[in-house]
Amino acid sequence: MPTTSPLPNSRTEPDGSAVIRVLSYNIRSLRDDPDAVARVVTACAPDLVLVQESPIFFRWRKKLARLAAASGLVILTGGGTAAGPAILCSLRAGAIRTEDVLLPRTPGQHRRGFATAVVRIAGTRLGVLSCHLSLERRERLEQGGMLLDRLAGMGVEHAVAGGDLNERPDGATFTRLAAGLQDCRTVAPWGAEHTFPAAAPDRRIDAVFATKGVEVLGCGVPLGLPGVTEDDLRAATDHLPVLAALRVPAP
Repeated sequence: MPTTSPLPNSRTEPDGSAVIRVLSYNIRSLRDDPDAVARVVTACAPDLVLVQESPIFFRWRKKLARLAAASGLVILTGGGTAAGPAILCSLRAGAIRTEDVLLPRTPGQHRRGFATAVVRIAGTRLGVLSCHLSLERRERLEQGGMLLDRLAGMGVEHAVAGGDLNERPDGATFTRLAAGLQDCRTVAPWGAEHTFPAAAPDRRIDAVFATKGVEVLGCGVPLGLPGVTEDDLRAATDHLPVLAALRVPAP
């Protein structure tokens, strides 16, 4: 059963390990209620936000920057240059390097990409990846393999990935990712489970994953978190966010 205890706040532990909050959120190009999105993000107090469906067309950088500023964050990477995925971060995270990756496209399907970065938080180095996988099963499975390869090639011991998988936990791609990484919701359930559709959620298709050495302290939809209202969650976009608290070991 999910724990109802408070989710740990971001902090640096005496041993040098970093407790961080990671939020994954499909914001549907901010077409619904951008102010509600910003209020939800702000209330979750994340160090990293893995965004899907960020604006990618006219003045997309300005729109993404406005969301970041309204949430007390900055743009790390992604957006139009990654075909939608983006990463926002607090000033606690220092960028070491970033890379936006466009994935091979199946004819008739949307272009997909990864927003990726390596950041330093409290002395620890962490790989970060935001994704929005294909609606088509075979393409999605290939993209899951590319995600695992990308994390393995980042040159860091610890990494986190999250996004809209367009698939439930019993699907082939979700299962493949959960075999190579920790599915944070399964490891330490907290909050609510289902992420879509926001108005009446009945399935979990959004997730946060972490490499094996990262300790998962809690993960789920932040229903009941102070400052996160059901009205805002329904109005913001068609997905509910996933919030994870993680402890990254000291170097």
